[in-house]
Amino acid sequence: MAVLLFFGLALLFAVFAILFLRRIRRSGRERATEPLAVPGQVLEEFAAELAPPPPYNREPPPGPVERELPQRYGVERLVLLARDPAWLFAYWEVSATRQDDFERAYGARTWEMTRPTLRVYDITGVDFDGGNALRIIDIGLQENADNWHIAVNDPDHSFVVDLGRMFPDGRFVTLLRSNVVQTPRAGFSDSTDEHWMWIEGLYRSMRIQLGTGSPLIIEEMASRAGEIPLNVSSPSFPGKEH
Repeated sequence: MAVLLFFGLALLFAVFAILFLRRIRRSGRERATEPLAVPGQVLEEFAAELAPPPPYNREPPPGPVERELPQRYGVERLVLLARDPAWLFAYWEVSATRQDDFERAYGARTWEMTRPTLRVYDITGVDFDGGNALRIIDIGLQENADNWHIAVNDPDHSFVVDLGRMFPDGRFVTLLRSNVVQTPRAGFSDSTDEHWMWIEGLYRSMRIQLGTGSPLIIEEMASRAGEIPLNVSSPSFPGKEH
């Protein structure tokens, strides 16, 4: 009886062992068929990924649109600049309304009968009232001119310019008047100041900021104390007596 019980338990154990081994093999096969997951990779597939890529555009992108500056801004003005000691530069704009007003005041077709002219006034040292300039220069212009370089050859002088129309009989009618400019000097200034003030607090500030612990500072201050007196207005003072 004991032998039969032993054989029955052994058979039951063998059956369980066989079933367990089959289960382990089946699970191993299922794992082998699953794709390996890579960190950061999405295993799902979408229809958009399988679609062909869009056609490549070989044309370069459009560049910035280049815009030209307008020839006129619709603002009447006459601007005068001092370019250097010998030259001035003027630029201007005259509206069509000014031309209509001119012809209404002086008669039809007078604009065509006259010519554009720049009148340059040298007003150095005078209170200019339109008729007391030291010198007047008339420059005939082309009809479509809107700027001009003016040779004056007078450094350190003041100038103002009128833009107008010149009649055949010599009459000049002003349309626009510029600002006043002064040409720069052609050399060094004639005004020289020989009186140089010594700043007394300079050495006191050096002593406060840097201190007197450095031998070089002490030596420099001592040497200057004997040569640079305080409360003087010119460096051309007498040196130490020997």
